[in-house]
Amino acid sequence: MRNARSPRGQDIERNIEFEFVRATENAALNSIHWMGRGEKEVADAAACDAIYGVFDLVDICGEVVIGEGIKDNAPGIFLGDKLGTWADGAPRFDIALDPIDGTSNIAKGLPNSISVMSAAYVARGKQHCMMNIPSFYVEKLAYGPQIDREIRKRDLAPISLDNPFEKTLIVAATALRKRISELVIVMLDRPRNQKYIDVVRREGASLRMIADGDIAAAVAPSLPDSGVDLYVGIGGAPEGVLTASALKALDGVIQLRMWPRDDAERADLLKVTTAESLSRIYFTDDLVSGDSSIFCATGISDSALLPGVKLVGRTAITHSILMRARSRTVRYIRAVHNLAAKTIHVRSSTEDRKL
Repeated sequence: MRNARSPRGQDIERNIEFEFVRATENAALNSIHWMGRGEKEVADAAACDAIYGVFDLVDICGEVVIGEGIKDNAPGIFLGDKLGTWADGAPRFDIALDPIDGTSNIAKGLPNSISVMSAAYVARGKQHCMMNIPSFYVEKLAYGPQIDREIRKRDLAPISLDNPFEKTLIVAATALRKRISELVIVMLDRPRNQKYIDVVRREGASLRMIADGDIAAAVAPSLPDSGVDLYVGIGGAPEGVLTASALKALDGVIQLRMWPRDDAERADLLKVTTAESLSRIYFTDDLVSGDSSIFCATGISDSALLPGVKLVGRTAITHSILMRARSRTVRYIRAVHNLAAKTIHVRSSTEDRKL
């Protein structure tokens, strides 16, 4: 069932893709009121409640295969959780999600928070389409289709996480026909990324540091108008797989490698994976296999990917992106919500609730 079609020939992805964007829209609308209020867990709980509420009414068998592990007293939609009605005969999907990528940002009223989901249709007889990386952190390097095309077309040296980052900057600049000083590099502002920070500053490229929310930043180099050329750094593993789902629709590239924080974590990882896997570089198609991938996100606060929710009186304006890997379709959806009439279905309530 390569084409993810039902026995009647219907395109299953096309039938349900807007349910995913409805879920991220509702998550953004339900959490925006917590912007800047210093309560990231409450905001996260509101987003999760809205996502659960949408899928409680959708006939799919969705399993969260990329997500957070359960944390004590923390809200969330966790690894292994089920989404959808799980009705007999409903299509099966692997799901990766982050109800709020950038919870610290929303709590502090900062830019760069989004609600994001991706899904891949699982054909009969197949186990999973999305790779669950066992490490907490991974090294990531993301770049757009122009760099990838020029490397192949002009037989440039390949970009690799194995290479010194100075070499990566040279290849990227050559591929984009820019000077290194014209490159724009984005990374998380973390001590663990200091080696990359030092190289970017020494080589004279422009550096954009973000406090949180690296999915939007890693997707940005594959968007033509983002002004970002490369994303690099050490961040969360689930976010890397979500990025890969988006890049399948954009022809972008992500490279990812597990990054144990210390010897104890390395030893624990070697109990569940091999030394070869631990040092291996995974690419986009390794992380999300096959040709089925839906990616959607809704901005909560402004980011390089999407504008945030704009509240004007009793109106809310949301901006979302919806992508399908098979058709390479990228939709930007601007929705105007009349909050006097708008209701959303949330799991915590037995009825649709006004915002």
